[in-house]
Amino acid sequence: MHLIILTGLSGSGKSVALRALEDSGFYCIDNLPATMLPLISQHVETNLHQNIAVSIDSRSAAIETLPNAIALLKDSGHIVDLIFLEASTETLVKRFSETRRKHPLSNKETTLAESIAHEQELLSNLSQIAHRVDTSNSNANALRKHIRELIAQPTNEMVLLFSSFGFKNGLPLDADFVFDVRSLPNPHYDKVLRPLTGKDAAVASFLESTPMAIEMLSDIKQFVEKWLLSFEQDNRSYLTIGIGCTGGQHRSVYFVEQLSAYFKTSKYKVIIRHRELD
Repeated sequence: MHLIILTGLSGSGKSVALRALEDSGFYCIDNLPATMLPLISQHVETNLHQNIAVSIDSRSAAIETLPNAIALLKDSGHIVDLIFLEASTETLVKRFSETRRKHPLSNKETTLAESIAHEQELLSNLSQIAHRVDTSNSNANALRKHIRELIAQPTNEMVLLFSSFGFKNGLPLDADFVFDVRSLPNPHYDKVLRPLTGKDAAVASFLESTPMAIEMLSDIKQFVEKWLLSFEQDNRSYLTIGIGCTGGQHRSVYFVEQLSAYFKTSKYKVIIRHRELD
C-alpha cells in the first residue's frame, strides 16, 4: 500500500491537494479521525485500493497518536508519506478574509490570527516529521502540479527537492536548508541578461566565468552530499534545499538547475521547483 497522509494548517490547500491525489488515482478519505488510521491496512486487505490518501486536520481527536500509527504502518511494509501544508500567517489571514470562512478553531473569544497560532502550536510536532509544503506563494494549479510531482514513481528512497526563490518575496517555510547566493555577481544589472533566467545558456556562461560562483556551487554540492546519508538514516522521505537570490530569476535558478543535474546521477529522485518562475 502507498498511503499519503495530508495534514497542515487550515486554509493552506489541503482540499486542493486531496482532489489532485484523487485525480491521480488515489482512493481519498477526507477528515479521517486519527484513531482510525491503523484500520487503513485492514481496508486494503478487503478491497482493491493500493493507493490511498487521507486528510487529517487539527480538530481530529487523538491527533497526537498519529506518529505512532505511521510508524506501525511503515513497520508492516507499507509506504507512508506525511505531507504537511502550511502558509504564512499573513497569507492565511488574507485567504480567510477573502473567502469569509470561519477558522475551524475560532470562537467568540479569539481573533483569526490567534486561532491560526493555536493551530500551528497543535500541529508543531507533526510538521517536524513531515514533508512540509509552503503554499504562501502558490496558486491552486501550482499546488496540484507539486503534488503530482511528489507522488510520481513512489519509492522508499529519499527524494531531494531543490527550490529556487527570491529573498524579496520572503523565505520559504518548507526548506530544510537555505543557501544564500546574493553575494555573487548579479546578471540583473546586465541589460542583455536581465530578461533571461538561470535556465538560459548566456546566464550560465556569465556565472561560470566567475570563480566565486563555481566555488560556492562546489561547496553546496559537497555539503549536501556529506549529510544525505544522515538524513536518510533518520527515515526522512524528502529533503528540501532552498537556494535564494534577490529576485529568484537568475543566480538561484542556475544553482538549482546545476545541483539537480548533479544529484540526478545518484540513487535519489530529484524534484525541481522555481518558486518565482512557476
